[in-house]
Formats: sequence, structure tokens, C-alpha cells
Amino acid sequence: MPKKSDRVVAVLPAGLAPLLNQREIETYYGVSDWQVLQWIKQGMPVEPFAGRQRRFDLNAVRAWMANKQLAATA
Repeated sequence: MPKKSDRVVAVLPAGLAPLLNQREIETYYGVSDWQVLQWIKQGMPVEPFAGRQRRFDLNAVRAWMANKQLAATA
């Protein structure tokens, strides 16, 4: 039986990022679940996913946040 140390972590090709779940987005930005739900209502991009949870492309969310900050300063 293989050991945990024998496991190989798949390396994603350059430019690809894994989809994050809502808890990971909350942790990344240091906000509550309520805040993430408010951002979703405001148009934060959510990726289609077959499961019950939402998934987020971190690059798309970062771009959305940057546009949101630019709009707030204008």
C-alpha cells in the first residue's frame, strides 16, 4: 500500500489556477460568509459547478475586485 509521502501532487500548467470554494475565498480575503454572499449579489463571478457548493476562479475574482475598486475611486 502506498504511503502518503509517495503521493504525487499534480502540477497545473502555467496560467491555470484551481477553482476555490466559498470557504477558501473567505479565507483568502479575510471576510465572513455574509460578505462573500453580498459580493455575489453585486456580480462577483461564480463558475458553473456540478456540486452544491459554489466555485470561484481566483483570477476572475481578482479582476472583478480591481474593477470594483476602480469604480469606487472614480
